[in-house]
Amino acid sequence: MNRSRIAYGAAVILLAALAAAGLGAIVLKAIGASPIDTYVTIFTGPFSDVFGITEILVRAVPLILVGLGIAIAFRSGIINIGAEGQMLMGILAATATALALPGLPRYALLTLVMLAGALGGGLWAGIAGLLRARLGVNEILSTVMLNYIAAQFYTFFLRGPMIDPGELETGSGTPQSMRLPESAILSHLVPGTRLHTGLVLALVLCVCVYFFLWHTTFGFRLRAAGAEAKAARYAGINVPGSLVAAMVLSGSFAGIAGAVEVTGVHHRAIENITSGYGFAGIVVALFGALHPAGIVPAAVFFGLLLVGSDMTQRSAGVPANMILVLQGVIILCIVSAKMYLNNAYAQERAARFFSRLRAKTPPESAKTGGQP
Repeated sequence: MNRSRIAYGAAVILLAALAAAGLGAIVLKAIGASPIDTYVTIFTGPFSDVFGITEILVRAVPLILVGLGIAIAFRSGIINIGAEGQMLMGILAATATALALPGLPRYALLTLVMLAGALGGGLWAGIAGLLRARLGVNEILSTVMLNYIAAQFYTFFLRGPMIDPGELETGSGTPQSMRLPESAILSHLVPGTRLHTGLVLALVLCVCVYFFLWHTTFGFRLRAAGAEAKAARYAGINVPGSLVAAMVLSGSFAGIAGAVEVTGVHHRAIENITSGYGFAGIVVALFGALHPAGIVPAAVFFGLLLVGSDMTQRSAGVPANMILVLQGVIILCIVSAKMYLNNAYAQERAARFFSRLRAKTPPESAKTGGQP
């Protein structure tokens, strides 16, 4: 049974990879680009120097943090599609805190900035949690709508109360905040690169989430509420409260991702700062089996795709829009493969198929006529 399950998983993954490569090749051929050159650039280009390798990790950091939050929500029985808006609210809260308290010592200010980011994202996600728990509002719809509202809030503050005064003096009016004070900027791990200590924070939080979900009473209650709500209620678990708590925690991680991105990479709030991490983090969490040990390599893989895709625009001459199409194809194939891997009926049919194959294969002794 274990052998057939391993063979089934390997076959599904192989077919998904071939399907992604084939569909991507069709798209590339249609625009006159070379599929081989494009794929070589995507999967090997970032490893050509230290900067490329560190850029993969820079992209992976927010994906890890968002993925951890998504895993908490999904395992608790509530779906969070609003990480993009929660990141924006976390960025606003973190930026406002850093600019309001520039005189604080470095560690104190960075701690407050991260807590502010978590609070901003958590409170914003809590709205959807309360709507689901108290009024039965579908959290998919509410989180998607809250994304649009958060985007408008973010744009309003960048173009109004939080705009850099220097932009007003020069008349350029670029929608961005003032640069954060040096005490609110994360240190670099590798000189000459953008890799920052947010990576360490993300890995530490991975360990914390694992122990929280699988080794604490509260984490068990959240997972129990997500696994079977009726049984959890019968056991005395407050399911509505668990849903709200899970959504708040999920949004807090997205808010921390926003705070890390603004303090570690951009050093000021700007437009399009999230780069779609809020949505990509959902796929990372699913690809990582909603487990911290799987989320980290999944985030690194998607970081490779993002960095390699950027390189193809310069070296292989592939338009930016086509890169988004390729990423979409890869994500679609990955999600489809995960669905088949988790399908019990498909696993059972595969097990019967491999059993028949083994039954038709003659034993080694029969092939040799019983001779040693």
